[in-house]
Amino acid sequence: MSIIEKAASRIDKQRQSAAPVTFSPAADAAGYAPEHGAAVAAAPAAVPLPDSAPAAAPAAEAPARSRAGTRKVDLDLARMRDTGMVTAAGGRTALLEEFRIIKRPLLQRAFAERGPKDKPANLIMVTSSLPGEGKTYCAINLAMSIAMELDHTVLLVDADVARPSVLRTLGLPAQRGLMDILLDDKLDLSDVMLRTNVDTLSILPAGTSTSRATELLASSTMSAMLNELANRYPDRVIIFDSPPLLLTSESRVLASHMGQIVVVVEAQTTTQHAVKEALHQLEGMNNVNLIYNKTRDIPGIEETYDYHYG
Repeated sequence: MSIIEKAASRIDKQRQSAAPVTFSPAADAAGYAPEHGAAVAAAPAAVPLPDSAPAAAPAAEAPARSRAGTRKVDLDLARMRDTGMVTAAGGRTALLEEFRIIKRPLLQRAFAERGPKDKPANLIMVTSSLPGEGKTYCAINLAMSIAMELDHTVLLVDADVARPSVLRTLGLPAQRGLMDILLDDKLDLSDVMLRTNVDTLSILPAGTSTSRATELLASSTMSAMLNELANRYPDRVIIFDSPPLLLTSESRVLASHMGQIVVVVEAQTTTQHAVKEALHQLEGMNNVNLIYNKTRDIPGIEETYDYHYG
């Protein structure tokens, strides 16, 4: 049985149970545990997320320039918390704990020693088979969770250039970004990168829409930029919110640059056929992980919890 067939078989088994599971088809021998919150060897844990991404807030004011020239935006952390996103000030929630489990193996691989032909493992792409499975929500929460680390910084890149949604989900107006850098060789990363009020988190917007997106992502300019992003800062993790795998060619081109790939699968909705087709698009690529998303609530699992000491 092939890796893809095994992965699809696991999804079928999981649909017969209320317990969410995340697994890695690239590390099939690791096995899986059906219990909620159980760690899966060489793969992140599942995340029970809301049924839909939060609605966009009214456009924020234009970002101010920082002293270093990079623009600065303020994330509405209270709004993010209220819409169910991970924030440092959101208290100890089940969602926060799940993303702590998810990020740990990704971080371990991101900074592990790599061979001369290995792609930088700190380049992590978050994608899905089809729209609406929660990839942007997972990408933002993963970036926010890694930003809480003491030893790492995060750059969140909106690479879904046809339908950018990172800034919209965060309640921010559209800005110049990735496509503008690739179109205009006079622009530098610092001209379009957004620093945030979360000191360890920056954002690179998708930028201007263009019909040449696939060719631009496959260009030598893109390769050079990714090499700079991956190697300029030794503590940096770059999270890419990618287009769905089955709708555009951009996602497959982007995947060819990535050291790690996370595929979001919507529970009870995404078909086995769609998952198999998505995994076929990634055939031959290492470190492909799946997140089983939007699972049903499990009785006895509290939304929030705390510790009390006598």
